[in-house]
Amino acid sequence: MINTQVATREMFLADLVNQCGNLEAANSESSAYGLQDLRDAATEYVLAANFPTVRDEEWRFTDLSSLLQTQFNVPQSNQSAIKLSDITMPVKDKNDLPLRLVFVNGVYAPDLSTGNLPDFYVGNLSNVPEKYQARITDVLSKHSQQTEVFTALNTAGLADSAVVFVPANMSVERPIHLLFLTAPGASPTMCQPHCVVIAEPGSNVTLVEDYATIGNVAAFTNAVTDVVVGENAAVNHVRLQREGLNVVHIGKSAIAQSRNSSYTCHAISLGGKISRHNLEVFQGGEGTETTLNGLTVAFGEQLSDTHSLIDFNHPHGTSRQLHKCIIGNKARAVFNGKVFVRKAAQLTDAGQLSRNLLLSPRARVDTKPQLEIVADNVKCSHGATVSQLEDDELFYLQSRGLNLERSRYLLIDAFAAEILNMLPIIGVAKMLSTCVAMQE
Repeated sequence: MINTQVATREMFLADLVNQCGNLEAANSESSAYGLQDLRDAATEYVLAANFPTVRDEEWRFTDLSSLLQTQFNVPQSNQSAIKLSDITMPVKDKNDLPLRLVFVNGVYAPDLSTGNLPDFYVGNLSNVPEKYQARITDVLSKHSQQTEVFTALNTAGLADSAVVFVPANMSVERPIHLLFLTAPGASPTMCQPHCVVIAEPGSNVTLVEDYATIGNVAAFTNAVTDVVVGENAAVNHVRLQREGLNVVHIGKSAIAQSRNSSYTCHAISLGGKISRHNLEVFQGGEGTETTLNGLTVAFGEQLSDTHSLIDFNHPHGTSRQLHKCIIGNKARAVFNGKVFVRKAAQLTDAGQLSRNLLLSPRARVDTKPQLEIVADNVKCSHGATVSQLEDDELFYLQSRGLNLERSRYLLIDAFAAEILNMLPIIGVAKMLSTCVAMQE
């Protein structure tokens, strides 16, 4: 039995890698970036790697065995059938010129994308202006190191990418909406979006990375995002995962910060039958600021997993992390937040808090805030809470004329509001507040 299971896992990965090779051949226009060597190395890594199981420490609460029971295929983009008017948009059009980049089933959709400006670049990899290509090639080479199997699988199929390039000392006033859609196919769909965001020194940008599905799609989304924050630059990043309940979503966000830079991530997870987000932040200079805000909402039999890492390697770094989970029915959430303070990172100030709300007796959360400190002059704290709706609070609201359903919603909304109110775009906060109410 064990040998059969191993063979199944190996065949699953081999089939996906083979399809990545076919996708690569169909998108050879990106060869100018020297991607072939990256793809070849990633392919070798995937074929030699082990598929994660619950016996692996990093995956012990997230069982991916159901993923092996479905054969996924790279679909056609189906762009002609897509109408953005059918999709609830977190970023509304402004002055008829929104900055929106759309990919359908992993393929760039220029007819659905709007709003590039000449001073900076928002587009796909194959259309990047020549003056930015060397910088993007450097980022791809450094950030595509193989550290785990799904990141390597994404690199093995890397033929195109969403690209946001903000030159030095530029402040982009409008939020940039990166929309990755999964559309229906004749068979279960595999999509591997990739995104590169470069904020050069002194720049400032806000972006919304948004994953959604059209219809009831059985799909596997394997996404990777590389973000480079230059010296004295600021990136405000909203990551929204709202895919359908037949989707397995695995995402990786790798953030590299330079001296005196600021990076803020608001990671919101609402959808997916199984979802996993690996968020890794590497502070590469003194005086670096990192803020991570997370909200997971899971109902039914959803499983939502968040693993984060903040790696301090220079003095005077700061970080604040607040992650909240709202779990109902038989759903399950996982949070593992690591803060690693290396010896050189003296005078680090790091705070981490995991807060969880369980709405039913069968809901479950596994939370593990984690500090690893080698430096001897730091200020670090972490904590976790797990609670339920209080009967006396429900009684108080009902005594003021509200019914039980409305009372529950108000308390849940107040719990989520601490995260939603910190979002940089009002429209996103309003849309997500409505989504939380619909889930309940």
